[in-house]
Amino acid sequence: MRNVMSGRAGRVVQASSIGVVHLHNDEPTPVPFQLPPAPRCFVSRRDELAAMEGWPLLVISGPGGVGKTSLALRWLHDRRDRFPGGQLYVDLGAHAPDGPVAPEDVLEWFLHAFGLKDVPASLAARQAMFRSVTAGLAFAVLLDNAVSSAQVRPLLPASGTVVVTSRWRLSPLGTDGARFVEVEPLGLVDSVRLLENIVQDDRMGAEPDAAGELARLCGGLPVALAVVGARLSARPRRSLGRELSELRAERLPELDADASVASVLDLSYVDLPDPQARLYRLCAWLPGTSFGVEAAAAVAGEPVDEVGGALEDLVEKNLLSELADDRFRYHDMLRTHARSKADATREEGLRRAIEWYVAAAVSADLAAKPGHQRVGPRYQDTGPMAGEPLEWLELERPNLIAAVHSAHGHGWPELVWQLCEPLWALFLHRHYYSDWIETHVLAINAAHECGEPLAAARLGNRLAMAYVNLHRYDEAVAVLDAVLAAGLDDPVSETTALSMLGRVHLGRGEPEAALRCYRQVLEVRVQRGRERGAGMARRRIGEALIELGRCAEAIGELERAEAQLADPVERARVRTFLARACAGAGRLDRARSLLDSAIRDLRTSPFHRADAFVVLAGIAEDDEEARDHYRSALACYRDPADPSAVRIRRLLDRHEHSAAADVIPEQTTGEHHRDPG
Repeated sequence: MRNVMSGRAGRVVQASSIGVVHLHNDEPTPVPFQLPPAPRCFVSRRDELAAMEGWPLLVISGPGGVGKTSLALRWLHDRRDRFPGGQLYVDLGAHAPDGPVAPEDVLEWFLHAFGLKDVPASLAARQAMFRSVTAGLAFAVLLDNAVSSAQVRPLLPASGTVVVTSRWRLSPLGTDGARFVEVEPLGLVDSVRLLENIVQDDRMGAEPDAAGELARLCGGLPVALAVVGARLSARPRRSLGRELSELRAERLPELDADASVASVLDLSYVDLPDPQARLYRLCAWLPGTSFGVEAAAAVAGEPVDEVGGALEDLVEKNLLSELADDRFRYHDMLRTHARSKADATREEGLRRAIEWYVAAAVSADLAAKPGHQRVGPRYQDTGPMAGEPLEWLELERPNLIAAVHSAHGHGWPELVWQLCEPLWALFLHRHYYSDWIETHVLAINAAHECGEPLAAARLGNRLAMAYVNLHRYDEAVAVLDAVLAAGLDDPVSETTALSMLGRVHLGRGEPEAALRCYRQVLEVRVQRGRERGAGMARRRIGEALIELGRCAEAIGELERAEAQLADPVERARVRTFLARACAGAGRLDRARSLLDSAIRDLRTSPFHRADAFVVLAGIAEDDEEARDHYRSALACYRDPADPSAVRIRRLLDRHEHSAAADVIPEQTTGEHHRDPG
C-alpha cells in the first residue's frame, strides 16, 4: 500500500501501512537551538578543529579552564547550517555543587525540547524514544562537562553529531566510534595572541617579555587569560610590567600552574569594588546553573537596577558569562573560586533568593491557573505575573527544582513545600514526571514537618496524579490512602482523592469500584453547593456507567452534567462521553451529531478532540471512514510516543488487520492532561 500524508504535522513515526493521512495539527514542531553563544575571543586550535571533521561522536578532553567548551561551541556555531534539525545543549554537571546530572533527566529535557510531552519513566524507555525521534535527523548535541562514559552513553542518539567535553578522556566511548580530541593549554604565542585580541592595543608588542611572563602565569588557560585581558582592557594606561608585579606580589614567582591561575583570579577578585566582590561571592551560591538579574538582586539584598550594572561589570571582567539578555552563568572554575571566598551573609542571602523564587513562582502560578484554591501564605500578597507565565516557569525550571533541593538540604521545610505548590501549572502542562515526583515527595514530608496537613494533602493528590498518569497504581493508592486517612475537614482534598481513586479503579478495569468513588464525590459536592464540581462528578459517573454497559443511566447523568457546566471545553468533553452512551444505546444519529458539535468546540483542546475522533471511528458506517477518523485522532498528537497516541495507533492497526469488534470504544485518551478531581 502507498502511504500519502497531507497537511502539517510534528514528528511522524511510521506505525504500519496506513494509506492516506489527513493532518489537523497546526502547531509546528519546535526546532531547538540551545547552544550558548559562541566565544567572543578565540585563537588557534586549528589542529583540533581539523581533527573534529567527519566524526559523528567527538570527545574533547583536557584540564579545567583549557577551553574545551569554547572549542566545541566555535566548531558547532560555524557549522550550524549542517544541523537543520536543531542543536541541543546540556551541562552534565561533572563539577556542579549538586553533583552530575542523571542521564534519564537529560533525556527528559531533550524529548521535551523536541515537543514531546509524555515521556516514559524508565531510562531504557526514554533512550528508545530519543533514538526514535532522532532517527535520520541532521542535528547536533553538545554534552558539556561529562563525568563518565556511563553518563554519556544513554544520551547517544540514532543519528546526528554528538560533541562531549570532559576533563577525562572517557576512553570506553571508543567502542561507540568516538574520535578523541585532547586539548592542551595554549602555547606562549597563542596565549599572547589571545591577550592581544582581548586588550586590542599595542602593549603586547611593546613589552614582549612581560607579555610572555603574564601568559606563563596564566598557565595557557583561556579562562585565566580572559580575566587578565579584561583587567588590562579596563586599564589602558597600565603597563604589563606593573600588572606582572601585582601578580607576583600575590604569590611567589615559582608556583605550579594551578597556584598561578589562582593568583590570577585572586588578583582580579581583590581588585573588585566591594559591591561587585560581594555579588561575585554570593551569586555563586544561587541554585541551578544560570540566573537572572532578579535572582542576583535577591541573593545580594540589593535593588535590581543597582545589581544589573554590577553584573555587566563582572561580565566585562570575564568573571561571569552572559548567556542572553540579563542571563548569566559561571565557568565551573570561577564558581569554585567564588565559593572559596568567605561571606558571613551567604546563608541569609541564599534564603532570600529561595524566598524570591517562591514569590515569583506564586506569581506565575496565579497567572497560569487563575481561580484555583491554594494553601501557601504567599498567595495572599502576590499578584499574577504579566507576560507568559508558563514560559517563565520553563526557563527557570532547573533553578526552581534546584531551589527545592537546596531548601531541603538547608533545613528550610517551609520553603520546600511553599515552592513546590506553585510548580503545579508547569508539571500539569509539561509533564516533567521525574521532577514532579521528586519535588512532591520532598514537599509532602516538609509540609508534615511544618505541621501543615492541608498542604500535605493537596500536594499528595498531585503526586498521585503523576503516579496514575504513569500507571503506577500501587504508589498512587498509597498516597491517596494517606490523604483520606488524615481525617482533614477539607472536602476539596477528600473528594479529589476519591476522584483520583476512581481513576485508579478505571485504569485497573474495576468500573464498579470507580462508580462508588464518584458517587461519594457527587454527594459531597452537592451538599456544598459546588455546581461545577458536581457536574464534573456526574461526568465521571457517566464514564463509569458506560464501562459497566449501563448506557441509559449514563445518558441521564451526562445530560445533567452538561447542564451544570459553563466552560465550553468541559461541556464539549461531556458531549463526547454522552455520544459514547448514545452509541451504546443504539442512538447512532444522535451520537454523531453530538460528536460533530464536540469536535467544533474542542479546537483548542487537541487531546480531547482526539477522543471525539476515536468515538466517531467506533461508530463509522464503513471501514474507510473509521480509518480516516483514527488518523484524524492521531494527528492531534505532536508526540507519537504519548501513551494515548500509542493506543490509538494500535486501534488503527487492529482495524486494518482484522474486523472491528462490535463494542463501544473505550475512551481514556486525554485523561492525563487535566487537573485531578
